[in-house]
Amino acid sequence: MEALPTRARMYVTGVAAAGLLCLLPALPLPSVPLTRTLPSVSGPGASWGAVASFAVLYAGCERLARSRHLGAPSPVGTFHPVLLAAAFLLPPSAAALVVLPGALLAPVEQRPLLARRIWRAGRLTLAVWAASRAHLAAGGREAVADGDVPAALGAAGASVLAFCLVLTLLDRGILAPTGGVPFRRGSRAPRPEGRRTTRRTTWWGLFLRSLAPVTVHGLAGLMMALLWRSPYGPGAALLVLLPMCVSWWAFAQYHRERAAHQATIRALVQAVDIKDGYTRGHSERVGQASTMIARELGMDDERTEVLRFAGILHDVGKLGVPTRLLTKDGPLTPEERRVIELHPEYGHEMVRGISFLGEARAAVLHHHERLDGSGYPYGLAGGQIPESARVVAVADAFDAMTSNRSYSRARPVPVALEELQRCAGDHFDPRMVEALVRAIGRTGWHPAVTAEDAGRFPGPPGPPVAEPVGEPAAARAADADADAGPPGVRR
Repeated sequence: MEALPTRARMYVTGVAAAGLLCLLPALPLPSVPLTRTLPSVSGPGASWGAVASFAVLYAGCERLARSRHLGAPSPVGTFHPVLLAAAFLLPPSAAALVVLPGALLAPVEQRPLLARRIWRAGRLTLAVWAASRAHLAAGGREAVADGDVPAALGAAGASVLAFCLVLTLLDRGILAPTGGVPFRRGSRAPRPEGRRTTRRTTWWGLFLRSLAPVTVHGLAGLMMALLWRSPYGPGAALLVLLPMCVSWWAFAQYHRERAAHQATIRALVQAVDIKDGYTRGHSERVGQASTMIARELGMDDERTEVLRFAGILHDVGKLGVPTRLLTKDGPLTPEERRVIELHPEYGHEMVRGISFLGEARAAVLHHHERLDGSGYPYGLAGGQIPESARVVAVADAFDAMTSNRSYSRARPVPVALEELQRCAGDHFDPRMVEALVRAIGRTGWHPAVTAEDAGRFPGPPGPPVAEPVGEPAAARAADADADAGPPGVRR
């Protein structure tokens, strides 16, 4: 655990020690067979055979989940149904003992390996122990033994809440000593992300996010427990795992596909950044601003994700523009400017075959159109411009104004928002502008990738260059591709 900060090592050690205390009453276990007649609630009532059966089953499920066939995206707690079934059938200390083989022996892909194994075992031991205690207190043992499904459901609900609550509090606790990034390597500080990081890691948010999947696992665990105690015996209980394996396989395929999508987008953006270093990091920030607008407009998660892709890929057409034009040391001729203005069409040609992008492809093509019809490449006006393109146009102009450009210093966020509002109706959709104003007013602007992060400007920018009279700053920012260039040159 030498790679962990001192406070993180102390925290993990404390969790592991608490888990060991929960296991002590199970050692040694009495030789009471786990039969269909449930033992007394007050007694331990479990055998080594029953504990070993659950432990082997859980370890096998964990190993299978991390195999190539399933490829689980989550490193911890894949098969909670087995653990919860043990919590419904075994005394607290015996149920907690089930965790150890699977948690300690399952593969770990990231360092520090020992710390991750100890942390996984400790947190799950405490969670299963708490779940079993809650189930015991709610009278779940008698309900499972009698086959009283309504009563068993109530007790299982209490157990799931306890299980989820303990996991949430432990997971939230590890974020503090590791600076918001669990088990970060070395002493490298995580990238600050402002209020978004704080909001995303509150214990209540973590609890709500994990409650639904844990509830589903709890229902599967209850089915296993009821079948285990039924005349059909433990063999029937194993049948519950078959649909769980199928659903997990489908879930893993979804995550694989999503990871492939992200890799495709990342490769395209990196290629643009390499070719046009003066706007490095711009794509990620436009994607972030587009996401804020989409959420403020109440768009669903799937469409919001598509608009994030649109913002990230809006300048991918620069790959089709000659590098000499992007890096030209001097003003562009009208012919050269027309070549650069072809980049939306180049970008659309590049991404139109990528089906998962959906309406993001239209945003790539039309994000330089203006509401008054003075934009390019087709001079669309008003409602002719796709909604996704209107979102990206506002996000693009906002980031261009609030970033250090070769011809001017970054404008303060309030000044940039005022400029967008002034141009709303002529160049930008007022709905999109007001959505961005409301979103930033509520959460602030905390870009995950800044120009300095990308190494775009190693030193302070040069003095501002005089701007043309009569052309709004936001309009020029919306056409930022023609403004990019070597420091000190206004295109």
